[in-house]
Amino acid sequence: MTKELKAPKKRKIASLDRRKARGGWLFVLPFVIGFILVYMPIVIDSIKYSFYEIKMGAAGYQLIDAGWTHYKTAIGDSEFIEKLGEGLKNLAFDIPMILIFSLFMAVLLNQKMAGRAAFRAIFFIPVILSTGIMESIESQNILSEYMGDSSGIDDGSGSSTSGNIVSAMDIERLFEGMAIGEGLLKYVLVAINDIYDIVNRSGVQMLIFLAGLQSISPAIYESVQIDGATAWETFWKITFPMISPMILVNAVYTIIDSFTTNSNVVMTYIDTIYNGKDGMVLSSAMSWIYFLIVILVLAAIAGIISSAMVFYQRRD
Repeated sequence: MTKELKAPKKRKIASLDRRKARGGWLFVLPFVIGFILVYMPIVIDSIKYSFYEIKMGAAGYQLIDAGWTHYKTAIGDSEFIEKLGEGLKNLAFDIPMILIFSLFMAVLLNQKMAGRAAFRAIFFIPVILSTGIMESIESQNILSEYMGDSSGIDDGSGSSTSGNIVSAMDIERLFEGMAIGEGLLKYVLVAINDIYDIVNRSGVQMLIFLAGLQSISPAIYESVQIDGATAWETFWKITFPMISPMILVNAVYTIIDSFTTNSNVVMTYIDTIYNGKDGMVLSSAMSWIYFLIVILVLAAIAGIISSAMVFYQRRD
């Protein structure tokens, strides 16, 4: 009897999407391992301590069940609630200004011009300088503190100039004759006077927008130019929809960055409570209340942006 020859088994070849997914997991694997081994126990302890009182003794410390007492105290703290409102108001100003400025600069730096790489590096330098030891040096800058002082600089005439770049009167003169409300004037005033902070916090967003702009096929722009589209129409009909996923990414990044920066008023207040007497457990409760608010804001803004403007190119 002759043996039947078995056909060789076909080797399964992973699709490109699966290989990309595996590569992505390998890329984030060090962070996942570090989070589980290092940060997860700290997070669990923080949640646990927010429900207990810590009583120190000669033999160490003892945990006494306090229930929701610390959360009720945090919610009843009028200054904490005031700081939360101020932080959300600052966020409402920061997100549009940073996104608009970073997108504007990314579009400019994506154009063909001499020294384009140097200009990109210059706009990213503030991101490097605002981290680590440079941030602590800047926070102790006497000139910055003096400029931020409401008393301003005495010019010898008995009056003083504020540290603001422009005043509301300057903006009113600029928009004189135009029907612009006080709300928009105030927004423009804040944007101009905070331009230093906006530039410092726009470097990462600008690079993300640049990556999105460079991923758009030049053939698309060539076809719309043949059809006679203007630069304005090209931006709103082609560029803006194609980089809308990057707008969502940058919005999420900007929210998290604004909520966790050392200059955030809520973070500063929670740090003050932590350094106070018996403030460790109360600050933990405040931190988790703050964390839930951040998650809700992220979910709301991400949902609004993704449903209203995000365009995903179909692959078929």
